[in-house]
Amino acid sequence: MSNKFQKVQSYYDRGFWTVSMVKNAVVKGWITAEEFKIITGQPYEA
Repeated sequence: MSNKFQKVQSYYDRGFWTVSMVKNAVVKGWITAEEFKIITGQPYEA
């Protein structure tokens, strides 16, 4: 898992972040596209 995976997942699960914000974490390299799917349940589309 990426270094920031737990943090991003926590923010999303608690409603602090939207799907768009999680997608931005992929763009910034904080998490992978596969981790995006784990967090949101949606496939990553660039």
